[in-house]
Amino acid sequence: MKTRYTSLVSVKKNIMQKSERVLQSANANLNSALVALELSFIELKNIPSPTAGQISDFLAARTLLDSQRAIIAHNQEWTEFARTEISNASAQLKLDMVEYEKFNYLELEEIKEELKKQKREEAKELDEIALMTYKKSTTTKEVS
Repeated sequence: MKTRYTSLVSVKKNIMQKSERVLQSANANLNSALVALELSFIELKNIPSPTAGQISDFLAARTLLDSQRAIIAHNQEWTEFARTEISNASAQLKLDMVEYEKFNYLELEEIKEELKKQKREEAKELDEIALMTYKKSTTTKEVS
């Protein structure tokens, strides 16, 4: 049954589903960031430190460690950004769900009112039919 809210409900549902997809994407992004952060920590542990040798070997190892620390800092920033993204996406999803539920409720209430009106009309028609058949049966009994 179509109401004045039907098209609005479908639009709100589409918006809500889009927000759900954005949240899923943000969760996937966070998972990727966490995996990258974990891998960068593992890579940092695997970098060998020279214990003897030329100064250039020590400087190369130091540069490698600094580079890996920069990668870790980048991945930590990425993780924080992804968490913020999830927070924003879940807040937006919550708002979109409230909007959808509000208009869905209004549509259902309008449908209930329409069904009540139809039942009243049907009951009225049945009463009229019953009254007509009752009058016919009483007038035929009086004639006989």
